[in-house]
Amino acid sequence: MDELFKIIGVALITTVAVLVIKPSKPEIAMLIGVAGSIIVFLFIVNLLEDVIGLFDYIMAKTNLDSDIMMLLVKIVGVGYITEFSSNICSDSGNTAVASKILLAGKLTIFVLAIPIITSLVELIVSIMP
Repeated sequence: MDELFKIIGVALITTVAVLVIKPSKPEIAMLIGVAGSIIVFLFIVNLLEDVIGLFDYIMAKTNLDSDIMMLLVKIVGVGYITEFSSNICSDSGNTAVASKILLAGKLTIFVLAIPIITSLVELIVSIMP
């Protein structure tokens, strides 16, 4: 919970700083926005350690293939990084680039999910009479 308050604090300070500086120095305001976003992202990385611990716990209890669990972690990571990067581009006015980042992220997630989809299809085929 403390991490959330830190994230919100950095985000609010960044937002106020950007709003104050943007009228006179828009290029500096953009840099402040990016720096604040990176700081927030670093806080989020700490929270992801707990999520990875949960995945480790689930793997230990269920005997699931660790490759599949790692793929799930990668898929979640790609989703968050894609959204983060896209939002930075959108905030700086590059909506065309932001949409391309989102497309690349979606395609990457699909490619990463192919082994999981293949495993599911093989499982379904194996249990069908």
